[in-house]
Amino acid sequence: MSICNCYFIFLYLHLTTFKDMNSIHISTARLILNRPEPVDIRLWTKTGEIQEWRRCICIKYDHYKGTRKFKLLDSNQIRMTRECQIFMLNGMEVYM
Repeated sequence: MSICNCYFIFLYLHLTTFKDMNSIHISTARLILNRPEPVDIRLWTKTGEIQEWRRCICIKYDHYKGTRKFKLLDSNQIRMTRECQIFMLNGMEVYM
């Protein structure tokens, strides 16, 4: 078993064991966003407005720019945001 597989098993056990978690680290949020499962996110826009995107999946990630493209499954819209603008993921607060 590779180290990567062990880490994902640990992450899965950690997320399923502690269901009452109120916050997660940005590295854990990145792992969750990389999976092809729908998530709910809340984020700040450039104007300071708070938006909530429900049932969206990440379709593209740019490591150098720190941006992600999301597809909103309900409306089939494609939207882009920076990772640092996301402050809540699936009801859990994201911290740096």
